[in-house]
Amino acid sequence: MEKVLDVKGVYFGYNKKYVLENVNLTIFRGDFLGIVGPNGSAKSTLIKIILGILKPQKGTVVLLDSPIERFNQWNRIGYIPQRVGNFNPAFPATVEEIVGANLYSQMGFLKFLNKKHKIKIREALDVVNMSGYGNHLIGNLSGGEQQKVFIARTLISNPEIIFMDEPLVGVDTQSQEQFYRLMEKLNRELGITLVMVSHDIGVITDKANRVACVGNKKVCVHPSVDFDKEGHVRDIYGESLNILHHKH
Repeated sequence: MEKVLDVKGVYFGYNKKYVLENVNLTIFRGDFLGIVGPNGSAKSTLIKIILGILKPQKGTVVLLDSPIERFNQWNRIGYIPQRVGNFNPAFPATVEEIVGANLYSQMGFLKFLNKKHKIKIREALDVVNMSGYGNHLIGNLSGGEQQKVFIARTLISNPEIIFMDEPLVGVDTQSQEQFYRLMEKLNRELGITLVMVSHDIGVITDKANRVACVGNKKVCVHPSVDFDKEGHVRDIYGESLNILHHKH
């Protein structure tokens, strides 16, 4: 199997206190890897290290055969953050402009959206159930609607790997179901590699083919078919955890 990510011996900490120690993680092309763990276990930190946003104190990260510090093929990578975060809601941009920004490299010298680009934008918005919102100002949308727009923005460039840091925060249940159906299609039919941090262990372990448990400064990876929800979850959350079983 072809490796698309290889993390070896990574240590990372804040103020000389490690939150990750000797982390090793391999992701193969076509994987759907779910990342689970308690709050504060460094799940988001791990994603940021993988993407080169944070630099580990020790260890190496190789993304698509390139050391992360020299990686420059970001058009092959998609990223959906947990929240819109630092987005300025007063920014005077339409939904179409926000989504189309990921087509910037395809726009030519004059950098304007042509008919082909606008069709792709409409298709992406339709996928996230936001068709008809193209001319709306992004700042006038709800938090959940804004998150859908940024999901469409990521999908429009057809990345080879999509990293997601709890992308469904603030998104309604119906849209969550649509999102998972889309992810399954991208993964199974198009072979796009998916890496998704999720707090919903029950759902992600049913959708992903591998699960990475982050806790106690370690990362342990299990095939989802062998994932012992109670045993593995107690290992990372603690023995006092009460487990509620549910499915969407």
